[in-house]
Amino acid sequence: MNKNIINDFHTSFTCDAYEYFGSHYDSQTRSVVFRVYAPHAEKVAVVGDFNGWNLSAHPMRKITKEGIWELVVNNVAMYQNYKYAITHRRKTFLKQDPYAYHNQTNGETSSKIYQLDGFNWTDQAWLEQRNNTGTYDKPVNIYEVNLGSWKRYKDGNVYNYRHLADKLIPYVKKMGFTHIEIMPLTEFPFDGSWGYQVTGYFSVTSRYGVPQDFMYLVNKAHQNNIGIILDWVPAHFPKDDFGLYEFDGEILYEDPEPTRQEHRSWGTRIFNFQKPEVKSFLISSAKFFFDKYHIDGLRVDAVAAMLYLNYDREQWKPNIHGGVYNLEAINFLQDLNTIIFRYYPNVMMIAEESTDYANVSKPVYMGGLGFNYKWNMGWMNDTLKYMETDPFFRVDHHNRMTFSMYYAFSENFILPISHDEVVHGKKSLLDKMPGNYEEKFANVRAYLGYMMTHPGKKLLFMGCEFGQFIEWDYKKELDWLLLAYPMHQKMQDYVAKLNKIYLKKSCLWEIEDSWDGFQWINADDKNNNCFTYRRINRQKKELIIAINFSGRTLDYYRIGVRKGRYKEILNSDWQEFGGYDVRNDVVTSEKINANNMKNSIVIKIPKLSIIILERI
Repeated sequence: MNKNIINDFHTSFTCDAYEYFGSHYDSQTRSVVFRVYAPHAEKVAVVGDFNGWNLSAHPMRKITKEGIWELVVNNVAMYQNYKYAITHRRKTFLKQDPYAYHNQTNGETSSKIYQLDGFNWTDQAWLEQRNNTGTYDKPVNIYEVNLGSWKRYKDGNVYNYRHLADKLIPYVKKMGFTHIEIMPLTEFPFDGSWGYQVTGYFSVTSRYGVPQDFMYLVNKAHQNNIGIILDWVPAHFPKDDFGLYEFDGEILYEDPEPTRQEHRSWGTRIFNFQKPEVKSFLISSAKFFFDKYHIDGLRVDAVAAMLYLNYDREQWKPNIHGGVYNLEAINFLQDLNTIIFRYYPNVMMIAEESTDYANVSKPVYMGGLGFNYKWNMGWMNDTLKYMETDPFFRVDHHNRMTFSMYYAFSENFILPISHDEVVHGKKSLLDKMPGNYEEKFANVRAYLGYMMTHPGKKLLFMGCEFGQFIEWDYKKELDWLLLAYPMHQKMQDYVAKLNKIYLKKSCLWEIEDSWDGFQWINADDKNNNCFTYRRINRQKKELIIAINFSGRTLDYYRIGVRKGRYKEILNSDWQEFGGYDVRNDVVTSEKINANNMKNSIVIKIPKLSIIILERI
C-alpha cells in the first residue's frame, strides 16, 4: 500500500495521502511514525515536548530520492506538541506538520499528536439513506454558520463543539433547515480571516475542542436528519512562516510561476495545481473529511480565483492556447470532483463561483468542472440591489428580479444569502431594506419568500432568520436579545413557517432543472412591482405565488389560474408575522380570461408581501 501511495503521490496523485504522511500514533506501543515531504531540505528532525525541543535528538531519515523523510519515535503521549525542524542552506526553521490531525491555535502554532480512531459513530441509518439517494429532487435548505459567533458563553468565550451540537442542532431542526454549512474549520491562525487563511488542511480547529468533539457534532446532526457541509479553501494559503509557505526553504506548495504565485490583495500564496504532490495534498484533504468525519458536502471557496489567470492581477501570462483560463486548476477541480463522487456519489460538492464560466455543475464527462451545485451569485447580487431600492423607484429595476430565470436551469444552483453580504459596510439583511421599522421587516419577509419559491436550493446566513439589525461581527455572538422584541420574534416564526412549507410542498423543490417546474403568470407587471408565477411538481400539482414589492396594497389583483378553489397557505402580511393581516378567504375561480388562462381569481396582495396559494 505504501509503495502505491508513494508512487501515485509523485506521478499523478493519491487521494489517501493522510494515511501515510503526518504523524500516526499507536496508543498500545506509545510510538509515532512521522513522515513529511521536504525535497529541498538538507536535514529534517522532529522536535517536541517528548524531547525538550532538542534539534538533534530525533533526526529523520530520507527514505526516497524524491524527498520523503521518516522517523519512529517511542515513549510519546497523546496531545504532545511537535514540529519539523527543517534545515536548508544551513538555516533551520520550525514547521507545522502539513498532515497533522490536530494543531494548536490562538497564538500557538505547534502540531499535536492525536489518534482519530475510537469514536463511536451511530449515524449508519443517515449514511445509508444518503448513499442511496441524491439531493437533486429533495428540499435543501442550508443554514450557514460561523461557529465562533453563533452563540457564546456569558463570559464571551466560544462554545465547544459538543455544546454547539447540543444547542445548534435542535435549533436548526426546529427552524426547518436541512443542512448546516460551517464556515472554514480547517485550522487557521487568525480569527479575522474567518477561517479562510488555512494552515492545517487535515485538522479541525482546536478553538472549539478536539477532533472527536467535532465528530460528536456531525454524529448528532445526522441523528437528527441534518446534513453537515464544510467550507473548504483550496485556492490559496497564508504566508505564515510556520505553515506551508516555502515549506522546505524553497517554493514547494506554491505555483513557481511568479505572475500566478500570489493573490496580492489577499496576501496569500497560490497552490501549484499541476504538481502531483500538491494535488495529492489537496484532494486527500477533501476526501479526508468525508472519510473521517462523515461530512455531507464541501463548499469550495473562491473557485473563480482558481479558474482565471487574470483574476485580481494586472500582469498575467496566458495559457498555452493564449487564453485566460488556468488549465491546471481546471484539471485539478475536475480530478477533485471525480474522486469525491467515485467514493461518495451522493454528497454535495458546491462551487462558490461568481462568473459566467460554463458548466460548473455539469459532470466531467460532459466537459464540466464536475461540481453538482453552484452558488447563484448573480441572483443574490441582482435581487439585493432591487430590494435596497425604494419601492417608488423599483419600477425601473424590475428586471433585476426576473433576469435569473433566463439562466436558472443552466446550472444546478443554490440561492445564497451569505455572510459576505452582511459585513464590511454592506449592512445586515434587515438594515439593507428601505422604509420605516415595520416596512424593513415586511421587505425581508417578502424577499425571503421570493427566495424560497424561486427555483434552486437555498442558503441563509445565521441571524437573518430573526432580523439581526447590525452587521455580523465574528468577535461576538449574534444579538439573540432581539428576540425579546415582538417584530424579531415574529420574523423568526415567519422563517420557521416558510421553511416548513418549503419542506412539505414538493412543488417548491421536485423539479428545479427545467421549465416543467416553473411558469410565469405575469413577469412584466413592473408598474405594480408585482410578480406572479407557478411552481409545479411531477404530479402536476401547483402552487400560485404572488409578490407585491410596492408600497401600496393591491386590492383587486386578477391572476389567471386553472379552474378551482384556492386557499392561502402563507401570507407574509399575517398579523402573527408582524403584518397588518390583510388576508384572502378561500377564493373560487371565475370564467374570466387573464394571463392566457380561461379562468382567473381576484385576490388582495398586501404591500411588501408574498402570498402562496394552493388549489383545494
